[in-house]
Formats: sequence, C-alpha cells, structure tokens
Amino acid sequence: MTDDSAFEAAFKDVFGRAPEGAWAAPGRVNLIGEHTDYNDGLAMPFALPHVTRAAVARRDDGLLRLHSADMDDGTVELSIADLAPGTTPGWVRYPAAVLWSLRQAGHDIGGADLLYDSTVPVGGGLSSSAALQVVTALALTELHGVHGMSRQDLALLCQSSENTYVGAPVGVMDQTASACCTDGHALHLDVRGLTQRQVPLDLGAAGLAMLAVDTRVKHAHSDGAYGERRSGCEAAAAALGLPALRDVPFDGLADALAALPDDRLRRLTRHVVTENRRVEEVLALCDAGRVREIGPVLTAGHVSLRDDFQVSCPELDLVVDTALAAGALGARMTGGGFGGSAIVLLEAGDLDRITQAVAAALPQSRHFTIAPSAGARRLW
Repeated sequence: MTDDSAFEAAFKDVFGRAPEGAWAAPGRVNLIGEHTDYNDGLAMPFALPHVTRAAVARRDDGLLRLHSADMDDGTVELSIADLAPGTTPGWVRYPAAVLWSLRQAGHDIGGADLLYDSTVPVGGGLSSSAALQVVTALALTELHGVHGMSRQDLALLCQSSENTYVGAPVGVMDQTASACCTDGHALHLDVRGLTQRQVPLDLGAAGLAMLAVDTRVKHAHSDGAYGERRSGCEAAAAALGLPALRDVPFDGLADALAALPDDRLRRLTRHVVTENRRVEEVLALCDAGRVREIGPVLTAGHVSLRDDFQVSCPELDLVVDTALAAGALGARMTGGGFGGSAIVLLEAGDLDRITQAVAAALPQSRHFTIAPSAGARRLW
C-alpha cells in the first residue's frame, strides 16, 4: 500500500483530477461469536490493522467510475440511473450496492470517481467486502453532507445493500466491526438491541500475541452453504416457537434440542446457543484481566463450528490442530467458514515457533500478527 501522497497521485493518474479526500475502513477478525449475528445473538469482533482505502471525488454527470489498484480490470464505468440488484458483476457490485442503497433510502447521492487499494486479504474470511462497502459509504455520506446517520446506521445500510443488491444473506457484525471498532478494543455487540461496548484488549501487555492464518481457501457469502445455515437456524427457531435462536436459554438447551424434529436443526441450535455463552465467557475473562484464559474458549468455538455447524474445512482444522500441538493457548476459525482464516492466541515468545509450525503444515498459507485497531475514518 502506497503512502497518502502516492495514493493521491494515483487518483490523478487514473481520473485526471485531484480527489476531494481519502477514507479507510478495516477488515475484522471475530474473536468469538460466529454465526450468531443473524440469530439476534452476541459477537465480539475487533478491527484489523489491514484496511481498504478509497480516494474519492464527486461527479455531476450521473456516472460512477470505479478503479481498484488491486484488480486488473481497469476503470469500470456505471450509470447510477441503471443500478439495480443483480445487474452489476464482479467486485464493483459492492460499492455500487452502497450507492444504490443510499439513493433508495432517499439520500441525494450523485456520481463519483473512486480509487481503491487494500491490504485486507480478499476471500480470507476477514471481511474484505465489508471494508469495501463501509469505506464507500463513509466517503459518499461525508462528501454529500448526509446528516443524522450514525456509524451503526451506516453499518446497517451496508448490510442491507449486501443482502438486497449482492444477494448475500449476511448479518450485521462484519459491517459494524469495520464501522465502529476502536483502537485497542474488541467490540462486544448485542445484535438484537444493537448495543455496543468497547472492551479493552491489550494482548501485548499480557505477554500475548495473536496470529491470523489465511488458508487461501476462498469462500463467498453469496454461495448457497451460508444461506442454508441461516435458513436452518430460522427453521429451528420457528419449530421452537421463538423469534430467534437467541431466545433459547443456555440452561434450557437440552429441552430445546429434545423438541426439535431432526439432527440438523439440533446441531445448528446447539452451536448458536453455546456460542452465545462463549461470548459471555470471553467478555467476563477480559473484564477480569484474565485474557490468557480465553484460549480454551476459542478452541471450543472451533470444535462447535467444525462439528455442529459444519462450516470448517480440512485446511482450517489443520491450522488449528497444528497450532495447538505446537503450544498455542487457543485457536479457531474466524469468519463465515468454508475456507478463509483462523486465529491463534499464543504467548508472545512462542510466536516464531508456532508460525513456523503452521507454515510447515500448510505451505500455501499466509500469516500475520494482529491486534485490535481503529475502525473506519477519514484520512485526509
């Protein structure tokens, strides 16, 4: 990723004029609380230091021109009057979805030139699409003087755009993390009430580090397997006569499982209910300054995602098993699954050794240390 002056110069080279500003939005990892957001549950993500940047200038001719330094398809030109769900191919459907959704919501947003670059791994389960949407929404709303839209409102609009325009049935956790996280904190998110709490998470002060491992097995939320899990959770809640699986109490799980008609719904329900409990456990340990003890909770979350929700893959399991065998405190897949990334909690002094073990076990993987970082912001 180039520095700000080089990014500005790149915009001028592509579009022949200066940008009006530049914005950034991060990817995220989910510390705990996977597949709970669309069940009205609890999650605890934090923002990555890896960001998507957008340099932007408004247009008055009804055109949306998009260029990514990370793609080889040149500049894509769209007419905003012609934007509609299902009509936009490739990566540009994500920013197009944001502009369309803003206009559908009644905001007077016109055309724009946008140049992107990113250090968020694409397809790595680290919310590259959410970062792309959030940075676009933040830039367009600030440039056009849209008032009264909170960061959570912005995240909800981005979620809606991905649901409706892109056709991916995602929850709101990824967009909320990208828009709302703060440096040095995990975000405790209660999706039902959209209440947030910034939870201090200083891994370095505890002598710990966290490793992210991208398996390079690509995943996509618009694929059918993700939607099947969501529809299964909704069917389980309906069979129990509840608004969402969030409403199954942990101490009532056995009764709920006995009332469900088949093993698939029982597995989905067990994961969601126990995962909400794991979020509560991690929050309590962080509040008590016992961050080292969250490791086994993370690992239990992976087992649940692997066995009950069945969204892991051999490469993710290999990373987790290898890291644990090498002495990690805990490890789990992060993100929607079917590929993507894992996170590994470890003693800082063990970082090189465990990284080498994972690299040897899965040579195709890429790995980097991560720490809770700042959410979306204007750069200049």
